[in-house]
Amino acid sequence: MAKYEHLPIYKKAFELNVYFETIVRGFSRYHKYSLGTELRTSARDAVQLIIRANNTRDKNPILLELREHLEKIKLTIRLCKEVKAFNNFNSFQVAFNLVSDISRQNEGWLKSLRLKKQ
Repeated sequence: MAKYEHLPIYKKAFELNVYFETIVRGFSRYHKYSLGTELRTSARDAVQLIIRANNTRDKNPILLELREHLEKIKLTIRLCKEVKAFNNFNSFQVAFNLVSDISRQNEGWLKSLRLKKQ
């Protein structure tokens, strides 16, 4: 099993998990158990996909799945902002920036795989 703790994308995804665990505590009861649960679960799933991709020879399909998953997280974050689940705009901004950073790293990983195939 390959090591994954050193990967920058893993570190950011783990940071996102910790951040979601922290901010969901401040959600109202209604949002905590609906949108909050979705955010927390999706973030954990993203970390698991990163670990799977790192441990697999054919990373491309898993990274494409991660791409879709990250878009789903972005959509949920935007929905949380619209229904005012976040306590303040800064919470939204930090969450969205973390997911965007993970998405950029994922795209870079996909690009490096394409370049290796050529």
